[in-house]
Order: sequence, then C-alpha cells, then structure tokens
Amino acid sequence: MIPQDIGNLSLLEVLIIPAASLTGNIPSSLFNISSLKYVYLYNNSLSGNIPSNMCDSLPNIEVLSLWTNQLSGEIPPNIWKCTHLQDLELSVNHFNGKIPSEIGSLSMLRDLWLGYNDFRGWLPSDVCSSNMSNIKTLELYGNQLQGPIPPNIWKCTHLEILALSDNNLSGNIPFEIGNMSMLKELYLSGNNFQGGIPAEIGKLTPLEVIDLANASLTGNIPTSIFNISTLTKLSLGYNNLSGTLSSDMGISLLNLELLYVDYNRLTGPIPSTINNASKLIELYMDNSFFIGSIPDLGNLKHLQELFLNQNHLIGEESSTQELTFLSSLTKCRNLKYLVVSDNSLNGILPASIGNFSSSLQMILLQNSHIVGVIPSEIGNLSSLLSINLGGNQLRGPIPPFIGNMKKLQRLYLYGNKLEGSIPNDVCRMNNLGELILDRNMLVGSIPKCLGEVQSLREIYLGYNQLNSTIPPNFWNLTDLVELSLSSNHLIGQLSSQLGNLKSISYLDLSSNQFSGNIPSSIGGCESLESLYLSNNLLDGSIPQSLANVRNLKALDLSYNNLSGSIPKSLEDLRFLEYFNVSNNKLVGEIPDRGCFGNLSDQSFSNNLALCGPIRLKVPPCTKNHHRSKSLLKFIVPSVILAVTMVIVVLVFINKFKPRKSTLLPTAILPVTEYRRVSYIELERGTNGFSESNLLGKGSFGSVFEATLSDGLKVAVKVFNMQLKGAEMSFNTETEILGSIRHRNIVRVIGCCSSPEFKALVLTYMPNGNLDKWLYSNMLCLVLIQRLKIAIDVAAALDYLHHGHSFPVVHRDIKPSNVLLDEDMVAHLGDFGIGKLFDDGEVVVQTQTLATIGYAAPELGMEGKVSTHGDVYSFGIMLLEMFTGKKPTDDMFDGEMRLKEWVSESIQENSVPIAPAMLSSEDQDFCAKEQCVLSIYELAMKCLATTPHERINMIEAANTLQRIYATMVTERRHPRYAFSIGIPNNGL
Repeated sequence: MIPQDIGNLSLLEVLIIPAASLTGNIPSSLFNISSLKYVYLYNNSLSGNIPSNMCDSLPNIEVLSLWTNQLSGEIPPNIWKCTHLQDLELSVNHFNGKIPSEIGSLSMLRDLWLGYNDFRGWLPSDVCSSNMSNIKTLELYGNQLQGPIPPNIWKCTHLEILALSDNNLSGNIPFEIGNMSMLKELYLSGNNFQGGIPAEIGKLTPLEVIDLANASLTGNIPTSIFNISTLTKLSLGYNNLSGTLSSDMGISLLNLELLYVDYNRLTGPIPSTINNASKLIELYMDNSFFIGSIPDLGNLKHLQELFLNQNHLIGEESSTQELTFLSSLTKCRNLKYLVVSDNSLNGILPASIGNFSSSLQMILLQNSHIVGVIPSEIGNLSSLLSINLGGNQLRGPIPPFIGNMKKLQRLYLYGNKLEGSIPNDVCRMNNLGELILDRNMLVGSIPKCLGEVQSLREIYLGYNQLNSTIPPNFWNLTDLVELSLSSNHLIGQLSSQLGNLKSISYLDLSSNQFSGNIPSSIGGCESLESLYLSNNLLDGSIPQSLANVRNLKALDLSYNNLSGSIPKSLEDLRFLEYFNVSNNKLVGEIPDRGCFGNLSDQSFSNNLALCGPIRLKVPPCTKNHHRSKSLLKFIVPSVILAVTMVIVVLVFINKFKPRKSTLLPTAILPVTEYRRVSYIELERGTNGFSESNLLGKGSFGSVFEATLSDGLKVAVKVFNMQLKGAEMSFNTETEILGSIRHRNIVRVIGCCSSPEFKALVLTYMPNGNLDKWLYSNMLCLVLIQRLKIAIDVAAALDYLHHGHSFPVVHRDIKPSNVLLDEDMVAHLGDFGIGKLFDDGEVVVQTQTLATIGYAAPELGMEGKVSTHGDVYSFGIMLLEMFTGKKPTDDMFDGEMRLKEWVSESIQENSVPIAPAMLSSEDQDFCAKEQCVLSIYELAMKCLATTPHERINMIEAANTLQRIYATMVTERRHPRYAFSIGIPNNGL
C-alpha cells in the first residue's frame, strides 16, 4: 500500500512505483502535493476512485500514468484544471461513466490512453477541439462507446495514433479522417459501422497500420489503400467486403508485413503482383470467394504464415499436372504454416514438396481434389508437426519414408483411396499423437509396433479392409483418448487388458468379426463416453461392470449374440443418451428408471425374451415370467455351484502365484495432440486481449474468453512472461495437462509458445469458477449441487493421485481453481504449480507457492509436497463449500481457524451451514443437516494434522458417493426429492 502520510512530502515532484504489487486505494493526501509533476503507478493492483477534486490541488501535473490497476469510478470533471497535463494513461482499469468533455480543454495534452475500461456513451464531439490540436495519441479501444465517430476528428491534425477498436461505434467511418496527414496507426476494428472504407484514407501517406477487421464494413476495398507504400499492417478480415483486389495491389506495398483480408466476400483472382510485397510475413486470404490459380509466391522470402483455405482456387488445368505453386513456395525458407485446404486444386503433389525448409511445421491440403500418389520425398520434411491430406483422391501406398518425419504429431490421410498395408515405418514417428487413416482401402494387419508409440492419443483406422487380430501390446497405449477400428475384417476376442485404457473417451470396434465375451475389465475405462461394439459376433452377458463407466453417453451393443438380462445397474449411468441392444438374445425385464425412461422401442427390438413397458413394444413382465425364472434357478443350481468352486480355486491359485515386477516408464511423455494456435488467431479471438473478454487473473497471468477461427469458443490462459516463475508455470502446466485426461480435469485444446509469448488454449467453462458461485449475491448452489461438485473434484484428485502412471500433486486446491461447464460439472484447473512424481511420492521444496489458508501444515513448516497436502486442501474446501466461510475470513485468527470453528460448533450441537444453501425453516432441515454433518466428518479426516493420518482420495471419493447415494434413496419421498433438486423419475 501507499502510505497515508505520503502527503507530507510537500516538495515531491516525481513518484515512480510501477509493477510493485501495490494494493488499496491511492491516498487522497497524494493529490494535495501541488508540486507533483510526474506520477507513475502503473501495473499494480490499486483500487478505488480518483478523488473528484484531484486537479484542484495538482495544477502542475504533466504525466499521470495509472494503467493496469483496478481503479474504478469516473474521471473527475475538473480534469480541465490540470492545465499542464501532457500524458494521461488510465488504460486497463474499471473506469466507467462518460468520457468528460472537459478533456477537450487540455491544450497541452499529447497522449490520452483510456483503453480497456467501461466507458460508455458517445465519443465527445470536442475531443478534437481546437484546444487539442497537438494531441498525438488517442487510445480509447476496449470500451462500450457508441454512436458515430465525430466528423471533426480531423481537427486533431497532429494525431499519429487513433485507436477506437472494440467498442460499439456505428455510422460511417468519416471521410474527414483522410485530412489527418500525420496519422501513422489507425485502429477501428471490432465495431458496427455502416457503409464502406473511405477512399480518402488512401491519402494518408505516412500510414503504417490500418486495422478495420470485424467492423461490419461493406463495399469494395479502395484501390488507393494499396498505394500507401509505408503500410506494414493491413487488417480487413471478418467483414462483408466484396469486389476484386486491384491487379497491381502489390507494386507499392514494399513494406507490408501483415495482410489480412480473410472472412470476406472477395472474389476474382489473387493478383500476381502480391509477389512484389517481399516483406510479407503473414498472408491471410482464407474463407472468401477467390478464384483462379495460385500465383507464384516465391519472392516472399520472409513469409511465415500462408492461409488460402476455403476459396474456389484451382491448381492446374489438367489433373495430370503437378501443383507448381507448391514448388514456388519452397523458396520461402521461413514458411511455418501452409494452409490451402478446401479448394479445387485438381493436381498432383510434386516431388519438390520435400524441398520445403526445416521451418515448415504445418501443411493442410485436405478436401482439395488432389490426385496421384503421395511422393516419397515427403519424408524429407523432418521438422513437420502436422500434415492433413485427407478428403482427396490420393492412390497408391503410404510411402515408408513417411517415418522420417520424426517430429510429426498429426498425420491425417483419411478419405482417400490409399492401398496396401500400413507400413511399420509409421511407428518411427515417436511423437505421433493423432493417426487418422480411416476411409481408405488399406489391407493387412495393424502394425504391432503401434503399441510402442506411447505418444498416441487418437487412432482412426476404420472403414478399411484390415484383417487379423488387434495386437496384444495395443492395450499398452494407456493414454489413448480415441480409438476407431470400425468396419474392417478384424477377428479374435477382446482382450481383458482393455481396462488399461484409463483415458479412453471414444471406442468404436463395430462392424468387425470380434467374438467371445465383452471383458468385465471394460469397467476400468473410467473416462469412456462412447462405446460402439455393434455388428460383431460377441456372446455372453452384458457385463455389470459397465455401470462403473460413469461418464458413458452412448452405448451400442446391437447385432451380436449377447444373452442374459440387461443389468439393472445401468440405470445409474446418468449421462447415457444413446443405448442400443437390439438384435441380440437378451431376456428378462428392461430397466425403467434413470436414463431408460427416455429410450424408444428401437433400442430393444429383435431380442429373445425381453419384457417391460408397453411403449417399448415388448410383452409385459407377468408373474408367469417370474415363475419361469424361479424354475430355471432350480434346474441349474449344481452348474452354478460347480462354476463357483472352479472360480474360487483359480482365485486361490492366482493369489499365491509369483507376480512379475512392473517397471514404470522413466518419464511421462507430453501430449502431442495440441492444436497449434497462432498469436494472431488468439489476438483476433480475444478482440486484442480485450478487457471485455477477460475471465479472470491468476498468479502468473490472465484468462480470456476467445473464439477461434473455426468458431470454437475457448478459454486462453496468457502467461505474464515478465513475472518470475511464469515460464516455469507454463512448462509445468503443459507437462501435467499433457499427460492426463479426465472428465473432471480441464482439457488443453492447444497452445501458443514463443520466447516472448506463451498461452494455453483450454476448454471454455461458461459457468465460471466455484468461488464465484459460493460468494455471489446473484447465484446460488443448493445442497445437492454442492455435493455433486465435491464428488467431481474428488474424482479428479483420485485420478491424479491413484489413477495415473505417476502421482500428480495439484498443490493449489481451492474454489477459484474449480471450473464449471454448461451442465455444472466441475473441472479441476490451474496446474501451474503442480508436481509430477516420477520418483517416490514426497518431495521437499524451499519455496511455498500454495494459497494461504488451504496449504497443509507440513508444507509451510517443512516444505513437504505430497498427495496428502492435496487431501488437506480438499478438506478445507469441503468446509468452505458447506459453511460459506473462507479459511482467510477475518474471524479466523490466532488459534481459531476454520477447522477448529467447525469442530467446536459441532461439539456444541450447532452445525454451521451456509445460509444460502439451507435455512432452519426448510421442511427437510434435519435430513439435510445430517448430510452436511457427514460431509464435515469426512472433512475432518482429510484435515488430520499428521499427513499419514489423513485418508486418501479413494476413500474420500467413495465416502462422498455413499453420502450422495443416501440422499438419492430419499427421493422415494416426492416432497423431499423436490426440495433438494432431484427429479422424482431419476437422476
């Protein structure tokens, strides 16, 4: 904090305290120092308002720099009294209200920075009055300003930077801007203008940056713009611009580095003169209506990113000709991203494709009518990370030389006419994360060596002509997330090792010739959401263990030889939406509770003897049916007894059979399936990392809401690389989230990493974090919701501690790190200070990074990090969730802490319960109070002082499930079920 007595420094002229983590209000005494000239307090956490009489006592102030704080309120209307003010920097705060027109009286003002606040209303018409003719920077982006740009904006004749992006401005862009002869940078993107781009802008010969993206602009692009030789950035994407580009557009753009005209309605050919803009680094012309051939771009020596996808471009006149534009691009030795997918190229991949430089990381040519074979020279692209040639008409074999691409992470060859077998050379790509070869004409067996490529996360080999069995070591891919072998000629029985796939979420083995039983180990696939085993030769019963696959949404077992009954325990699969067991030999009663209440007769048709409700078009379950079942029990008791005895003997033998030691891998490989997202895509998706897109701030950075170029809404965690430990936090979170996959853990979609900028792209959680729900006056969580969230977090920690190859310690369990999706399912996030244990389960650290109030005692006193610490933090969070009290509440000081307070309250027969969750007037108060008491008892077991006295997360998760089951049982009483939010017809 800034000391209150700073006002005693009556001769102070300069105050500089940037980036010092200052908090609290700015002392009012500071604004009484009449000698003050320069105040630099930017990049802190200062809050409160600026005193309304600020300029009464600061007549000599020249620079007031308060950007990136948490200041709020309005700009004092007496700002006009600061007559010597030259630089006013208030960006990235929470200022609101209107921008006072009195600013127009500041004749000495040079730089006005008000971006990323909450200013509203119209842009003052006198912002560029004659008194402000010397202003050079006018930066108002990221607010909620509305109305038109005042036409007298041209009166700011010395203006060099005009930044009005990301507001709600409307009307036309005034042609008078063309009179601002000193303008160098023009930012008007992210508004709702009408009309087109004024041709007068082309008269601004000093202009270096034009950013008019996503501004609802229509009409043609004025040719005069392409005559501004000083331009370095021209961004016109995401508008409704039409017409063609000038044929000589590239002749004058000798300094252009960034050109974005994507997502418009532009047509006509790509001008060949663009090859003259030799300084181009990024060229985005995708998602438009360009026609004709792709010109020679070989002169763009600095080009790094080329996006021409989703147009109507053609390659060659004849399908027997090579795609020569690819050969020309091999001269661009800095090219990283080459995206020309979804066009009508109609040509052959040239052998010269192997001549691209080592800088090339991504080639996307899918759905582009490419014919011929894959040239073996493609193996020369040793630095390539991703290649997509899917959806073309490629023939011939997969060249073995493809295995030379050792860094490749994604190989997409789906939807072609490739022949021959899958070469073993694919296994030499030991960073491969996604192998997508479905919908071809591949034959032979699945390469056995694939089971050794531990980096694999997605495998799609469906709709080919593969035969033989699934290699046994295939089930060693324990981090596999998606596997599809559908519609082949595979045979054999499903391995009992199927349960090793702890991270699998999608498994499709349908339309093959698999036989035997469905292994009961399928219950170990705890992350499985979709299981398709239809159209095989499977027999035996439906395993009861399927009820343990709690996340299951789709289950198709149709067209097999399955017998027995449908397990009633499947009623507990609360997420199940699609279920099909038709065309089997099933008997007995169809379950009718839970998810089964919404299924149709098609799910059960053509079975041997199913019975149930009339709506399912099966016979009702009569007493005779139950008698026949009873009779059956008398016929076969001896058989059952014999089988039981055999099982007991086998278990006894197996119990005393010597076990082989299990060797753990020496390292956890990071996920290689990350989507590579460019900085420009993140900048666009977040509206320039706008404050309006800010979801929250953490220890090492900020999280923004973003929409990627394909429309996907995500959360982007941007690390502040100026902070000590930020890079380590990024590396740690990338490593941990790259090695784990669980329904209740935030999923990484992609990343963007450079020495200066690092960000993770995460699944978007529309309901924010748990902390917001616990302490908001507008939001409320009922008892059952809080219990479900606690169960979700416990499941995540159970997986991290016990279900992973190595234990993972989160180290920062607290409500703000628990995120809620659209269904209020909880996901654990922020692994920036987490720890992977590859050698033992305890480590000693010298620096305590965990949050005060949640950290275990041994962490602060001894620096010990272990899974027991997470258990302790979870116990604190349980108490917080159901008492509504933070562990850092002012009432807890000295010996009285949250744990002791709850314990003493219970001993005094008073159970503390969050008022928003339950009141004494509740008609089921006693039952709910008993539920909360059970949760507190569990929390106390988590909070044992000695680490080894605490229970583990397996026990904690099971206990919460039992508490939940007890509540669910009570739903038989309609009144009680309604009061806790449980539907009477099931969960």
